[in-house]
Amino acid sequence: MSLLQSVFLGAVQGITEFLPVSSSGHLAILKKVFSIDTGGSILFDVLLHFGTLIVIMIVFRKDVFRLFRSFFGIVSDLFTNLSLRKANRNAISVTPYKCIISDNYRKYLMLLITSTIPTAVIGLIGQKLIGDASDTLIVPGICLLFTGLMLLFADSVPENDKIPKDITYREALIIGIAQGIATLPGISRSGATICACLLCGFNRRFAVRYSFILSIPVVLGGALLSLKDVTFSALAVSDVMIVLAGIVTAALVGFACIHTMLLIVRKRKFKYFAYYCFAVGAIAVAIYFLM
Repeated sequence: MSLLQSVFLGAVQGITEFLPVSSSGHLAILKKVFSIDTGGSILFDVLLHFGTLIVIMIVFRKDVFRLFRSFFGIVSDLFTNLSLRKANRNAISVTPYKCIISDNYRKYLMLLITSTIPTAVIGLIGQKLIGDASDTLIVPGICLLFTGLMLLFADSVPENDKIPKDITYREALIIGIAQGIATLPGISRSGATICACLLCGFNRRFAVRYSFILSIPVVLGGALLSLKDVTFSALAVSDVMIVLAGIVTAALVGFACIHTMLLIVRKRKFKYFAYYCFAVGAIAVAIYFLM
């Protein structure tokens, strides 16, 4: 893979990760059409996601910071309750236990953890299937057609106003399953999770925040799984620089696109991206049968 190809794929990743058109589907199709060799694994795709992950951490930094603080608060309160349990056994006056899920951000964190579980299970079980699906045009093409239908449906979902305190863990599981299915190339992860959030009655702005922050553990987990198959001693300095160029490009382009996505969801403009997915999906399927 050349430097120009890496930058090209990074730009595609930056644009398509934050727009509901499936970054993995576009990467799979373009690599096949232009015969771009990225080493025969999904590692390069996962590393490109790191570029867009940086953007998410920057744009939603306040949420990320408060979620980290909530995590340490929950851990601290759990240890405090364990100590209280031991002390209360023989105490005359029982000390009240601390409430673990005491505010919206702690509930928000627990919902994210709940959503991550089914995604991780589906990703682990279907890891080989996902890799094989990325090596053909027919699967991303069909999945893009499905994404188009999903986006048209998302525009018709009525406005709701659920925030963490109103959301159930069952709904969080549904969103996690949607994200797990979206590991197939061609099904938009952001489109699938935002659509699932809207169906569960989420506030539209919160649906976007939830969807993008939910990608953080998925990208990190995918990177760790991919790294086990990499022989770092065989990587040349030039290869590392080529990959880094793709990551930086994905981050810069993604930063410009994420605000567009926020506007799309608020104004219900998914239909235009649905038509785009129909067109690209149909072209990919046609090329598959003509090749």
